[in-house]
Amino acid sequence: MKPRNEKVQKFLEEVMMIDAEKHASLMEMRGIVFNIYPRAEERMMYGGIMFSLDSADFGGLFVRKNHISFEFSNGYAMEDPDQCLEGTGEFRRHLKIRTRADIKNKSVAFFVKQAV
Repeated sequence: MKPRNEKVQKFLEEVMMIDAEKHASLMEMRGIVFNIYPRAEERMMYGGIMFSLDSADFGGLFVRKNHISFEFSNGYAMEDPDQCLEGTGEFRRHLKIRTRADIKNKSVAFFVKQAV
């Protein structure tokens, strides 16, 4: 799905030029978000892609040197039977996605469904 937001599109193009594997992972995870929440909005914030629904942020994708971090605004309240979520902040938790296989292995869709 092509982003409606020009800044998101530019960010994705830049990632593609630098790291095709991370770009593929970003696109797959964006697809999961929009499949589950077709009305979700995305914008660039804090150097990554933030997702919101009805003006409330629920998560974001951030490219790091060795992984992509999928951060969830209220991750502390999520079910996490396999203890995939990381972080010790008051509310946020994140998944570290190092390979495309991690998207399935760390149950990204399971967490996205809980995000709103």
